[in-house]
Amino acid sequence: MAHTFVQGLLEPYLALNPTSLAAAEMLTEQYPNGDLVYDHLAFRTLGVPGLGIDSLAPTFLELGWRARDELRFPAKKLRARWFAPPCPSLPRIFISELLVGEVDAAAREAIAATLGATPRTLLARHSLLAAAGGGTPWPAPSRAQYAAVAAKSEYGAWVLANGAALNHTTLSVHAMRDVAGLDDLIGRLQGAGFALNAEGGAAKVSPDGLLRQASTRADARLFSFSCGASALVPTSYIEFAERLVLPEFQGLAEDQVQEHHRREGFEVGNADKIFESTYSSKAA
Repeated sequence: MAHTFVQGLLEPYLALNPTSLAAAEMLTEQYPNGDLVYDHLAFRTLGVPGLGIDSLAPTFLELGWRARDELRFPAKKLRARWFAPPCPSLPRIFISELLVGEVDAAAREAIAATLGATPRTLLARHSLLAAAGGGTPWPAPSRAQYAAVAAKSEYGAWVLANGAALNHTTLSVHAMRDVAGLDDLIGRLQGAGFALNAEGGAAKVSPDGLLRQASTRADARLFSFSCGASALVPTSYIEFAERLVLPEFQGLAEDQVQEHHRREGFEVGNADKIFESTYSSKAA
């Protein structure tokens, strides 16, 4: 059931995000034997009562994912938690939330006005279903409301427009057998014309050097605001992660290395920069 659920998340994501689809198709052509493996799927939420991380986590917990570490991003006013999959063939889940209580009054008021009077538990219950259809469980914000939130948190504005849509998927670079690491893949992507998030460099590297990540810039779509205006807003993107073998397993032969021999978890410094893939100045 968990595999079917994940496939149901991927289908609308790929249908709505042409850059992600193009990258996946390019790599699928290079790896027709099923070497494409998803490292993790990521979602964004608003940290208000009834919504936030705890509104999406139960679905994954019921399907066998296990709650792991929490990460904090003080400058961006974000909190995140990741969830380990029930089996190696399923991706990790990364859910983050905007700490709405820490943004300014104008942004808080714009968020509250957009969410309206509908019970938050009802919004949470329908958030993934609405996202599957390319929508949100709340009405569209006005352009002024969107701008008020974006001025303090582009992350928050993204959630107002996109709801619980899959923010990004991540492919495992170390599972691509003829790719010589992340730098090699970055060269191939750039050579094929993909625009990458260059914040902090195309490759984001953890302090221990064992988690290396890169991402495309987000796509954009024409969004209709409640006031009748329309404008391009960022949607989703695709990421690539290389998890290197831990020092204690360096002596293993290549064909003996399993996923649990590699660097696990996430890195605040890497993720902080990857969040900016959806910033309006970095959208494709």
